[in-house]
Amino acid sequence: MGMRIAITKQREQARELLQRLKPQLDAQLVDDILHADESDEAGIHEQRERIDELRNALRQLKSDDAESLLQLSENLARKSVWIIGGDGWAYDIGFGGLDHVLASGEDVNILVLDTEVYSNTGGQTSKATPRGAVAKFSAAGKTTAKKDLALLAMDYENVYIAQISYGAKDTQTLRAFLEAESYHGPSLIIAYAPCAAHGIDMMNNHQHQQMAVDSGHWQLFRYDPRRSAVGQNPLKLDSKEPSIDYKDFLETEARFSTLWDSHPDEAEAYLQQARKDVHHRFNFYRQLADMEWEDKRDETSE
Repeated sequence: MGMRIAITKQREQARELLQRLKPQLDAQLVDDILHADESDEAGIHEQRERIDELRNALRQLKSDDAESLLQLSENLARKSVWIIGGDGWAYDIGFGGLDHVLASGEDVNILVLDTEVYSNTGGQTSKATPRGAVAKFSAAGKTTAKKDLALLAMDYENVYIAQISYGAKDTQTLRAFLEAESYHGPSLIIAYAPCAAHGIDMMNNHQHQQMAVDSGHWQLFRYDPRRSAVGQNPLKLDSKEPSIDYKDFLETEARFSTLWDSHPDEAEAYLQQARKDVHHRFNFYRQLADMEWEDKRDETSE
């Protein structure tokens, strides 16, 4: 976020200098730069071409302001800032910092690669670990449900949020990244990321992603605050109701299936509870997505 704040400040300084130097530059070029539409890649590309033209003109000017603007001119084009980390950081040890960024309102994009376990440090349980999964510190299966990071972020109402799985629906993944990039504010993308700690053959990564979505283990959705501004529900579900039994998914991953060998009674109990969790989560999000929506800001202004 410090990088975002620095870039924003440098952009402000560059725009102030550009206004000051306008009498010595092509006035139309200056206006085009200051009022450029940078909502998509085409607009950003055009802005960069204008900045190249501006730099050529600045090199002909001999002043401190021209030299300063030459150094800062790259910040006249919109820049994208991404924070990338795993679930151990986002759900656990770095959650306070993550929450601070979301609450700041800054134009920062966050990508969480959710492996549902502390992968890099040996496979310990994290708050992203689902109920019944076997990992270090939960050898008999994790007793509690997975933390819903997306739902917590929705409470801010001004955060773009998407839960994705490119192996299950690549078009939804692409759409989520484009929307997050175009959103002027904090965005959070949570990506399902199978790993070796799941006890799977990574050659079948995409298949496991598809089964995770089909079983309801992983839901696909997007929450875009811009929709509420036009009276539409900001939440849109991108995955359907679970179409395969949850056990069919569990049996393909050693982190779940080994529990039937070591603790069969507990495994069966977790399965029954996990089935309820899956259907409750889907129905809960479906109800949220189906709600009629009115912009709360309009009500407040009245």
